[in-house]
Order: sequence, then structure tokens, then C-alpha cells
Amino acid sequence: MNNQHSFEKSELGKLYLVPTPIGNLDDMTFRSIDVLKTVDLIAAEDTRHTQKLLNHFDIDTKMISFHEHNTQERIPELLNKLVDRQSVAQVSDAGTPSISDPGSELVKAAIERGISVIPLSGANALVPALIASGIAPQPFYFHGFLPRSKNDLQMILEQLNQKTETMIFYESPHRLKKTLEQMNNIFGENRQITLARELTKKYEEFIRGNIKDTLKWVKDNHVRGEFVIIVEGNPNPQIIEKNDEWKSWSEKEHVERIIAEKNIRSKEAIKEVAVIRDVPKRQIYASYHEI
Repeated sequence: MNNQHSFEKSELGKLYLVPTPIGNLDDMTFRSIDVLKTVDLIAAEDTRHTQKLLNHFDIDTKMISFHEHNTQERIPELLNKLVDRQSVAQVSDAGTPSISDPGSELVKAAIERGISVIPLSGANALVPALIASGIAPQPFYFHGFLPRSKNDLQMILEQLNQKTETMIFYESPHRLKKTLEQMNNIFGENRQITLARELTKKYEEFIRGNIKDTLKWVKDNHVRGEFVIIVEGNPNPQIIEKNDEWKSWSEKEHVERIIAEKNIRSKEAIKEVAVIRDVPKRQIYASYHEI
């Protein structure tokens, strides 16, 4: 059990999770600026990008890079500083750390060492897009970025198709058309959807309608900027009886049965079994190949 009292005096440093603007620098809070000025170190996803923010607010705190490619190397280093009573602020390039950005592994490691993790409120993309979408704001399901491969994308959307909650996704402009085509095929053309583009920036735009009309808009326009996609939940979900027969199978046997049943390659079957069992794909790969 971990019981954190964030602002009690401690023999350890504190880890601050500091949101940064997603486009409009005026969204930076006074508290976030103050924390970045007073901590001993800022762990930034891209130090060059964050330096522009620091320059704008006259912040001269020392920075260190912390991104998806050096996470395992940096975590012990940052923990040592926190244990040595230094305070650290973690920032991503835009928005809130850990939300489709690096951060969660550092948070978990800090908690395990008894270090206080203090989140600040501030800018993010998903909530502004949701509340302005015109689609029911709650309950909602946040997924973030969808898979890149066509087969994985199709499999995930099919799994999400029965959700009644409003769904939220992030998508890049060059993948938007393919994603909407798959949503049109799986969710149906009449499902309500909102595309929120370039939130908080000069060219902020909301495209609202059903999936069919929104897909037409994407095909008819030169798409630019990062998107948040808000999709209406399924108003008439099918009741599907859950089949737990696989629980009596070994992981290898499960893959073999999927291959035989669906006539697909082992690579696709391994991915599907990993999703069904809610375990890492590498675990199923190792079991199947008896590594």
C-alpha cells in the first residue's frame, strides 16, 4: 500500500508532472511556470523544443533529455537525484506527460521508491476536443494513437465497435484518411464523429458530422495538423456471449487453434492471442516458438 501526502516534508525529492501548452503559450499556468523555475532539474522529451518554452518565460533551470528511446537509461539516473532530495519536473513536448507521451514508467518507479509524484493541472488535447465535440462527454474511453498496420487497426476497431462510451483517438494528418475508411467500414457510416484540428492554435477547426460525411471532407481537402477524433459510442451494441474456453488452453495451443480456425499466419494469430489474454505480444511469441 502506498499512501502519499504530496506536500509533507520528506527526506526525498519530489517528481512534478508538468503539462505544457499544445499550441498556445498563454495556456501555461502560473503554477507550472513557478515549478519549472524552482525545481532542480527538468526532464524533457525534446530539450530543443522545451528550450523555446523556457526562453519565453525566462526559465533557466537545467534540463536533461527523457524520451521513449532512453527511458531505461534515464530512470535510474533520475531516481538517484530524487533520492538525493533533488526535485525533478517532467515535461513532454506538448500536453500532459504520460498521455500518449513518455512518463508512466518513471512515475511507477518513483512510487515504488516512496517518492511523491505531484501532478499539475493544465493543457491537454483530449478534454477540450471532447467538450466541444457535440457528442456525449461522459462516459468516455480514451485510446490515444491507433496501430499503424491495416490488420492491427482493423482488429482494434472491431474490438471497440461494441463500446457504448464516447471514444477518443489521436491521429496524424497523413494517416487520417485510412483510419476513417476503416471506421466507416466497421462502425458504420452514420456513427457521429468530430475531428478537432490544431487545438488552441490560430487555425483551430472542428469538423462535425457522421463518419461518411467526415470522410468525404478529408478526401476533398488538403489535411494538415494533428487531430483528435471523437467518435459516438455504439447506440445499439450487440450482446456477445463471452467464450472463456481458451482459459484451459496453453498459450501455444491458443495460437495454433487461431491459425487453424481463421487460416491466418502465426504472426497475426500471436497478436490476436495477446489481445485476448491481455498480455504482451512478446510473451505469446516466446511461448509459441518455445523460446
